[in-house]
Amino acid sequence: MEGDTMTDVTRMHLWHQTNDASRTPHRVSAGELVAIESGTWPVEPGQSVWVVVRSEETDGRVEQSLVNAAWQRNADGNSYWRATLGPFADATRVTYEVHGRSPAGEASVPAVTFVVGPKLHLALLWHQHQPLYRDTGHPTALGSYTQPWVRLHALRSYYAMAALVADHPDIHLTINLTPVLLRQLADYVEHGATDRALDLTLTPAESLSPAERDEVLSTFFDAQWHNQVFPHPRYRELFAMRSEEREGSAQDIRDLQMWFNLAWFGREFRDGDVRLVTGEVVSVHRFVAQQRDFSVDDVRAMVAEQYKVMRAIVPIHRLLQERGQIEVATTPLAHPILPLLVDTDLATIDRPGASLPPRFAWPEDAEAHVRLAIESYIRAFGRPPRGMWPAEGAVSQTVVPLFAGHGVQWIASDRGVLARSGRWGYRADEPDVLCQPYQALGGESAVSVFFRDGWLSDRIGFDYQHVADPVDAARDFVAHVRARFIEPMAKDDADRVLTVILDGENAWGAYRDDGRPFLHALYTALEQASDIRTVTFAEYLDGNAGRRIRPHPPSEQAVVHDLFTGSWIDESGSAPGADLGTWVGEAEENRAWALLGAVRADLERARTAPAERVAAAFDALHAAEGSDWFWWFGDDQESGNDGAFDELFRTHLRNVYHALGRPAPAALAQHVVPRAVVWSFASPVDRIQQGDRLMVHTNCPCELTWRLDEGPVQSAVLVPAGGVMAGPQRHHLTLGPFPPEAAVLRFRLRCLHEGCEHDGRCFRGDARTVWLGESGRDSVPSDTADGGAAHSGTTPASAT
Repeated sequence: MEGDTMTDVTRMHLWHQTNDASRTPHRVSAGELVAIESGTWPVEPGQSVWVVVRSEETDGRVEQSLVNAAWQRNADGNSYWRATLGPFADATRVTYEVHGRSPAGEASVPAVTFVVGPKLHLALLWHQHQPLYRDTGHPTALGSYTQPWVRLHALRSYYAMAALVADHPDIHLTINLTPVLLRQLADYVEHGATDRALDLTLTPAESLSPAERDEVLSTFFDAQWHNQVFPHPRYRELFAMRSEEREGSAQDIRDLQMWFNLAWFGREFRDGDVRLVTGEVVSVHRFVAQQRDFSVDDVRAMVAEQYKVMRAIVPIHRLLQERGQIEVATTPLAHPILPLLVDTDLATIDRPGASLPPRFAWPEDAEAHVRLAIESYIRAFGRPPRGMWPAEGAVSQTVVPLFAGHGVQWIASDRGVLARSGRWGYRADEPDVLCQPYQALGGESAVSVFFRDGWLSDRIGFDYQHVADPVDAARDFVAHVRARFIEPMAKDDADRVLTVILDGENAWGAYRDDGRPFLHALYTALEQASDIRTVTFAEYLDGNAGRRIRPHPPSEQAVVHDLFTGSWIDESGSAPGADLGTWVGEAEENRAWALLGAVRADLERARTAPAERVAAAFDALHAAEGSDWFWWFGDDQESGNDGAFDELFRTHLRNVYHALGRPAPAALAQHVVPRAVVWSFASPVDRIQQGDRLMVHTNCPCELTWRLDEGPVQSAVLVPAGGVMAGPQRHHLTLGPFPPEAAVLRFRLRCLHEGCEHDGRCFRGDARTVWLGESGRDSVPSDTADGGAAHSGTTPASAT
């Protein structure tokens, strides 16, 4: 009707927490601004939207406020609004309600609550371990250790890795100390043990025999050349003297005795005084400043500083654990691959040509390694451990009862194991699947299992040392945590924990200043990242009210079915996926398992011997059951010193018989690993026997170019030693065996180290000559290997 009007008053519709009107971020961390988006319908003038906010602080203070929302846009008949809240302090409980008004009246949505906190927890574990370097058939005394790595890593890493955490009180993490490592530290500080290198250090240079003098010159450059040798002028000078094969004086030798040890002290001990938790003060700064012309008394004083550091290692870990800042975890006694002790027939091997050894199945030995590890831990720390890092992260369904039955509450392994567990595998590449603890069931018992992200772990272990600015490296780590884990789980309401586990000692030789700048930068970056909270494993499971971490009990954990038999590593050359092929399946590895099995059977038959003899025999057997020997056997890993590990392995087996008072079988005198003559700048050789191989060995990355007689020139990059090194990082290439008629091998080395100044002996590219067998020198070619040439034909080298 003309003049009539019709008013259609429609009630306002208001919504929030939908796909088109959400809260950003969904999980709110301290210091973040929070965008509250809402929608209204219909589009009409006179509308308004506001948010009523109530925040409860941890100290009991309550604040209430009203925040007006701003209109953003109209779309599809709807209006969209935004209000900005915060920032809020950590652990604040925030409750908010969205309200709206239109000409037709008011509308609201139900109250929403969130607690301010991290978006992701980070469980970081540093693993500290060395195999047993002592001949248990002899008393723990002078020279009882064949290798110095426990002592030297103690100076650089074992004390410092705990002390660095203490400098960052907001960082909580786990440090794994293996029983076999703790045993060796105790031997040094409580039982008067020394090692061969320490004995050579303490012998006055004038009193060294010619053989001992040559041993010092050959072995006292075992350090990372670019970070431990070359930065010190006198040590660099001694390196040049040796590589140029110049005769040194007694004073040169004594200076070398000092510098081999000084270079292994952590930077803080070289820079000034450090007060230890024991109250003692350690410093070698005056010796570093002196540089040269050391006396016998100087050497003894320097060694005394080492024992101060070693005496403080267990106390600082115990103190920080009692404070709650770190958790000290451990590993079964001698670092064995538990699933292989239970039954080698159940091993996962998938490398072409691999085969199982004669069956070794002694589950009681696997149980003993767990039980004795706990006893060792209680002696050191006064209470049982909460968790264990199984050696090499090697687990299986069969070992779950061994941990759970001894009260171990958590263990950890690798993402690759999770991916292959269960009937169809788990989607371990998805952050929400990986970032949680699982329950592994073993009969009536269960244990929580965390699975590490190997890629991030390897970034620290192998990549960040190449980043010039440690702050950039730390930022990169945090950025990857956010991009790979936090952002994909942005809408996930569940708590999540990311596990990063890696070696905590060997990587630092490749870092500038022993890794201290990087570690400080990493811890600082994590402290400043309000969206990431570091935790220990037990802290995440139990909760920590003081740090606003709620418990995550077994009842909340999903079950991981049929825990896969695997480890942290996928053997090189095998089918994709974690396996146990690094320790079993190759000829050398299988021969070692056969020897171990024969000795174990003999020991079982000898149980009627006196109890103390049987106990000593089992002590030697347990040492031989450690994983380290098998790691270096075969072609998949190479230490550059495999012969020494082979000898130690068979020494432990021989000591089973020594303890029983019986002769060892002749088979234990035969090498497991074929011998190769090692050439290095510190220990050059100019002739090898017919049939020998030549291993060219350096402590920095190099390219090797060689020529056999008048054959083609060939080149290859030296291969870094696989996995975790006991000493410095080595690079090597094995040449040979050579044809019987071959007479001479000539080669050059070219350093590939980043930032190399190309003015040291490792990179001058001098031609080297090695004579083969008894061949005469008259028939050899006059030219030498051309450093710039390459050859695409068949090479006699085996990059082991």
